[in-house]
Amino acid sequence: MPEAGAAPEPVPVIDAVAFDCEDPDGLGQFWQALLGGELRPDQHGVTELHGGRVRLDFAQVPEGKQVRKNRVHLDLYVPPDRKDQAVANALRLGATLADDIYDGDLWRVMRDPEGNEFCFVWGAGSPTRA
Repeated sequence: MPEAGAAPEPVPVIDAVAFDCEDPDGLGQFWQALLGGELRPDQHGVTELHGGRVRLDFAQVPEGKQVRKNRVHLDLYVPPDRKDQAVANALRLGATLADDIYDGDLWRVMRDPEGNEFCFVWGAGSPTRA
């Protein structure tokens, strides 16, 4: 507990979600086509996708994905009546199904072109609004 009169601890906020990848521009273009927004290079060679609630950053790394399943992934809300259309669009853009992780009716697990998992989610309620 802070001492009386002490400045409160800063509360961090999410600045960006970062993707380590082989091809920052290519992966950024996939996510831009899926989510919209504007791609911008930064001064450190990172491709940034602006325009959503959280910026997505794509940074080149020398090694490929090391594990079968990501420990962190994006959940993307789609209305229940648009889920099949969202999946078809992602497949058309270069995503693949990740039925080896989950194959059921509650959400759809996908992989982007570099193998990073993400989910389309639907069902109870609407997306969180800040």
